[in-house]
Parts: sequence; C-alpha cells; structure tokens
Amino acid sequence: MSAKPSTLAQLWARADRPAVRAFSLSLLALAIALMLALYSGVASEAGNLALAAGSALGALALAAWVGVTLVPTLAKRTPLRWLGYKMEYKITHEGWIYIAGTMLVALAALNTGNNLLFLILACLIAIILMSGILSSISLSGVSIRLDLPEHIFAGEPVRTTAELTNEKLTVPSFSLRVEAVKPKNAAPGTILETPVYFPYVPRHETIHQTVPMTFRRRGLHRQDAFRMVTRFPFGFLQKARRLDLKTEALVYPSVEPTGELREILPSIEGVLESLVKGRGQDLYALRDYVPTDSARHVHWKATARFGSLMVREFTREDDCRILLVLDPRIDQRSGRSAAASKIAAERFERAVTLCAGLAWHFHERHSQVEFRSTGIETKPEPEGEFIFTVLRYLATAQPVTFDPEHLLIQDLAAAPDLFKIIVTSQPRGSIPASLWSSSYVVFLEDFEE
Repeated sequence: MSAKPSTLAQLWARADRPAVRAFSLSLLALAIALMLALYSGVASEAGNLALAAGSALGALALAAWVGVTLVPTLAKRTPLRWLGYKMEYKITHEGWIYIAGTMLVALAALNTGNNLLFLILACLIAIILMSGILSSISLSGVSIRLDLPEHIFAGEPVRTTAELTNEKLTVPSFSLRVEAVKPKNAAPGTILETPVYFPYVPRHETIHQTVPMTFRRRGLHRQDAFRMVTRFPFGFLQKARRLDLKTEALVYPSVEPTGELREILPSIEGVLESLVKGRGQDLYALRDYVPTDSARHVHWKATARFGSLMVREFTREDDCRILLVLDPRIDQRSGRSAAASKIAAERFERAVTLCAGLAWHFHERHSQVEFRSTGIETKPEPEGEFIFTVLRYLATAQPVTFDPEHLLIQDLAAAPDLFKIIVTSQPRGSIPASLWSSSYVVFLEDFEE
C-alpha cells in the first residue's frame, strides 16, 4: 500500500518547472546584486571609489537584467484570478469599538510622545491590516456548488447538498457563510433562504453539508448568484465575495390529498366502477336476473343456492382509459377588479393542485391515464414517464384569460369514447352539455363557501 505523498511532493508535482527555475534565478541574481550594493558602500567608505562605482554598476545591471528578462516571464505564468474578485467590506459593531479604542490610543500617543504608546498603536493598526489580509485569503480560491434533488414538490421538505471546494494547495479557509444574493426588485423567495455555515474547509479538499429546504409555491425558481461571507479572524471586519452560479429548481405542485380531492374521489371511483362492467371473460359480479339478460349468462349454482335466478356480469375486455383535463381558462369577469382577479388566480392554483393530486392518485393505481390541456396532449406512456411529464407541465402552467373558440373543449367533445375528468375554474354553464355524458366535471367554485 503506497503512502500518501507529502505536501511538498504535491506542490512539486503541480509546480510550473520553468517558472520555479526563473523565480530561483531571480532570487539568486537579486541576492548577488544586494551583496554588490553593500560592498559598494563599504568600498566607498574605505576610499576606493573605482571599486565602489564598479560594484554599484554591477548591482544595477543585475537588477535591470532581472527586471527585463525574468520578471515578465514570471508575470505571464502567475495566476492573478484573485485580482478579479470583487470584495464587499463592512465594519462590524465590534470593529467600530476597536477603531474607537485605536483612535484614543493614537491621540494619547500624539499628546504624550510616549514610545510605548506608539508601539501599541502600531500593533493595533497591524491587527486591522492582518484581519483584512487573512479574510481575503480565506475567501479566495473557494468555489461553491448546489446539488438539488431531481423531483421537488411544493410544500414538501427536501434535502439539498451544498458543496464548498477549497482550491488552494497550502492554506485552509475558516468561518465561511454561504447565502443567496437577493436582487432589490426580484420576486420574493430564493433557492437558498437559510445561510449555510462552514467552520473549516481544509486545503485542496471539498466539504459537503446537507441543507433542508421547503419551496412554498410551484414554478421555476431561479438563483443567479451567491455570496460567501466571513468575519475571520477577529470579527472586526465582515468581508463578502460574490459568486455567479446560475441555479434552477423546477417545483411541482403538491400531490398531497386535499379536502377537495377527498371529496370528489368517491364520486369518480363510483363512475369508473360503473364503466368496468362489460362482456369480457373475467367474472365481475353476480346479480338478479332481469328480462333483458341472456339465458347463457345464468349462474345455475348461485341460482340453486339463493332460490332465484342469478346472472353473471363480466369485466370489459379493454381497460377503461381516463383522460384528465385541465381547463386553463379563468373567468373573464375577473378582469373587472383586483379582488376578482385575485380570486380567479387562487381558483386556478387550486385547479392545478387538484389536477396534480388526481394524476398522482391514478399513477399509484397503475391506471391508464392521458392528460390534456393547452399546449400539451400526452399519449399512453410508461407510468413513470407519464406522471412527471404532467407534473412538469403543471409546475409552470399559466391561466388563459381569452379563448373565444374553446378549441380544447371542442376537441374533447370529439372524443366521446374516452372517460374525461375535467377540472375547471370556470363557473357552471361553461362546459357544453355534449360532454356531460362522457365526463366528470369538477367546478372549483362548488368548493367555495
């Protein structure tokens, strides 16, 4: 089993060898130039002006050679991404107290001329400078990533993974808080509403944290940028760095059973039960004989047991197909006032949620269901593909305020062989009578007090 390479070995493996050679040669040349400059001063004091002048010229020539040949090479190979980081500064409450104390020490040192006070003042100022430098180092070289679940439902808690990667090879990062950037004129609600705190991110490692989230409304949630904040090391200065990371989350409507869904399900199940009977080969039920029944369907054993003629009913050979329909129209009268528009919008949202609950209910029953609305018409698909196709549409569905031709309703009337469940926020009288014989219509206004 091979041992883990040391830090120096990792640095040497990742190092830019030509840059290292140029840097080493620069240090050597500048060291020689410094020695020549010092020797020039000594020779000048000894009275040897020619040797002093030669040493000084040699030092200047070496420094110029380094500046002309080696410095540009090093500049081209040096990553300067940290210069592009836009840092936001904010002095904390503790920082203002510290600055006030520093000002008092400065006034006392100037008034008294005491060297000890000047020394203390220098230390206080150095601490402020070190705070800014260390916080910048802690924020630099760190990237963020959010791993959202594939399927998110409104109102249901989900777990998201927040990931911080420290790309620095030698220095860890301390006390980082990641939060969402909220634009001033943006709609309320962000993907990361609760800040995530990372106390320590080791060098050249990735740290994960699980973040619970709950999206209150359906739709496409977008987040364009995040902010990484730190008060390390002393808490006198809060420094933040913006990270542009476009993140999207598609939130489905809630599929939890609502009171409206529980109220209409028994009626829908009863209608479907009456459609199951047919002339197939599987026994469905036994019932009393009526004059229109065929004699070949008489169940003689049951007749002998009950003392009256009993006949058999069979299941249909073809499965009952269900067409779930969302009528996106809203009451055109809702445009007359703001209150009416709000009621119509809320009614449409309830219609979308009810459609999602019905689709999920039939999905769990493994029923053969199709879905239709404005801009979408599903065909029989595998169960898993069907339900998420419908939920993706419902996540971003919007109401239609003007549909004079009622194309969706006309298409439904042209398919009388399909059993249709129509969910609409329109008032009664908006659905043609030709659909009633093959449809179960849910009017959202019937559930309002």
